[in-house]
Amino acid sequence: MPVLPRHKLPHAPRGASIGLFGGSFDPAHAGHVHVSHHALTRLQLDQLWWLVSPGNPLKPHGPAPLPQRIARARAVVQDPRLRVTPVEVALGTRYTSHTLRQLRALYPTQRLVWVMGADNLAQFHQWEDWRAILRMLPIAVIARPGEQRRALASVAARAAAGYRVPARMAPQLAGLAAPAWCFLTIPMRDISSSTLRQAGAWQPRA
Repeated sequence: MPVLPRHKLPHAPRGASIGLFGGSFDPAHAGHVHVSHHALTRLQLDQLWWLVSPGNPLKPHGPAPLPQRIARARAVVQDPRLRVTPVEVALGTRYTSHTLRQLRALYPTQRLVWVMGADNLAQFHQWEDWRAILRMLPIAVIARPGEQRRALASVAARAAAGYRVPARMAPQLAGLAAPAWCFLTIPMRDISSSTLRQAGAWQPRA
């Protein structure tokens, strides 16, 4: 593991509960903030980090330049508990499994939870080392418009069915040993990065 200057990594107090919310954020929008606030409340987290990825290996086309996506994300975040970080660049990782393995080693006293949308659960079995991710951290899956049935019928959801805990246990999720996951329904906001791009509302400079 590379030795990184601490100023390149988010600060977290010992024992803090931290949600890790990864994605391209191309662009970040009010829907991301909406999901994040519900995750903070339902999971009783101290912080939630937006891990803005350099790129998504499952997408054929690259996202907008990272500095512009970071700047946009920081512009829409107002809550000090939300931290925007390009930590994968600092770590030199490409896949979520590699990122989480390093973060778990770098933050051994903090309680980490992976947070993802139901659309990601639906394709989770296509991720690199997805079974290893299940064993690394507890996972909170947040409902997305029109995705609940597909997500809960997915390969990963069926494979991990025995480790699912009821939504009422969400406040304890960060303290559970992996594998453990829950599915959380929240008020829906039908907004997505792809819709914003298609509407021309996100035109970063090349």
